[in-house]
Amino acid sequence: MALLKIARMGHPVLIQEAQPVENVHSLAIRQLVSDMIETMLDSRGAGLAAPQVYKSLRLFVYHVPELRCAEGESPIPPRVLINPEITPIGDDRMLCTEGCLSLPLLRGVVPRHAAVAYRGLDLDGTVISGEARGFHANVLQHEFDHLNGVLYTMRIEDFASFGFADELATPRESEG
Repeated sequence: MALLKIARMGHPVLIQEAQPVENVHSLAIRQLVSDMIETMLDSRGAGLAAPQVYKSLRLFVYHVPELRCAEGESPIPPRVLINPEITPIGDDRMLCTEGCLSLPLLRGVVPRHAAVAYRGLDLDGTVISGEARGFHANVLQHEFDHLNGVLYTMRIEDFASFGFADELATPRESEG
């Protein structure tokens, strides 16, 4: 396994539509997924899309750590979705404070669907499908956006909520 270099905002791979994975069973895809999971965990990310590691492929890895689970939900261990499809469930929206490994240290508030249905393949080519809500839905939508060349900054509606994480988290006393 190896840690992969993460593309940062400004690199063209992050703003182009990724290509479908043709051979799910290839050793190259298995190695890529393994390296992406190691990179995601080492970087303390919740997800990582192939374009973020300079591979224009429609796949991403993600997990939902216990500290991000809502009451009654279970953590989701690292997994992959290959050639995913994400479909909103209903019209309910939620505001999510997001960061991205391709935009280190920055955070912004982004509107997302509160619930989504997802479908894709695992490394064995088996169809995986389900529904996600809350943080799980947020991660899936964020990573899916990467496959379509969309960074979360492109979805921010109020840039007063965008900035460096340590500055946004620290309330400042007014000066003057």
